[in-house]
Amino acid sequence: MKVTWVLPGGEEVVADVQTGVNLMEAAQAHNIAGVQGECGGSLSCATCHVHVDGDWLAKAGEKGDFEEAMLDMADGEVTDASRLSCQIEASDDLDGIRLIVPV
Repeated sequence: MKVTWVLPGGEEVVADVQTGVNLMEAAQAHNIAGVQGECGGSLSCATCHVHVDGDWLAKAGEKGDFEEAMLDMADGEVTDASRLSCQIEASDDLDGIRLIVPV
């Protein structure tokens, strides 16, 4: 599947991601600046914070309560579109998803 990350300056990075990989790991594999994932995806930090493009919000799934609480620690503006990318798993349904890396 394809994922597009939109960086703060407007540059877009498009990459192929294998089904089952979480999008934080995919961002790290493709050196996406601004998506650190310091906790390794264990849901104990908010350094993989992204905004899911509005067209993809429903398909990306609901935030869990713990994810919502962790987003309170996120850098950058937290919006209704905010997600921790470690909590979004690549799937055929998400082929073409766009993630905006917040400033």
